[in-house]
Amino acid sequence: MTIIAKSQAVSTMHRTLKILAVLVWIIGGVMLIRKGGELLVEAYELNATSAWTWIAVAIGVFLGSLKSKYLFVKSCRKNLTRIDTLEQPKLWQFYRPKFFLFLTLMIATGVILSRMAHGSYPFLLSVAALDISIATALLSSSVVYWQEKAFSK
Repeated sequence: MTIIAKSQAVSTMHRTLKILAVLVWIIGGVMLIRKGGELLVEAYELNATSAWTWIAVAIGVFLGSLKSKYLFVKSCRKNLTRIDTLEQPKLWQFYRPKFFLFLTLMIATGVILSRMAHGSYPFLLSVAALDISIATALLSSSVVYWQEKAFSK
């Protein structure tokens, strides 16, 4: 009897996992826009007359759109399908364990790159463009959750 109660206590609904998944996706995108924006401001302060600051933004948005269309949208759909197939979903299953490891490595890499970029105009623009491209991909691919009516299932 106790085993059944514990199992039911940690079980959760598929809808909850989908909400958590999209929240991680959107929060990641917003945080990367903020971080990329801060790097762009620093780059602009180093060289206010250069058009490269704005070109870096355009490149980031363009590459992010491609990532979204060809990679992230498929990843979102695949994760929604995986969540739907979970027989007894647990709260931590909104992504696979490999995703959390990858996310940790990506955050650490982003922090290191940002710190290394300070004071270097080209490096700041490169890291900012990278951040903006990932943010664009995350935010634009999050539309899949609404297209698939993920929260009404």
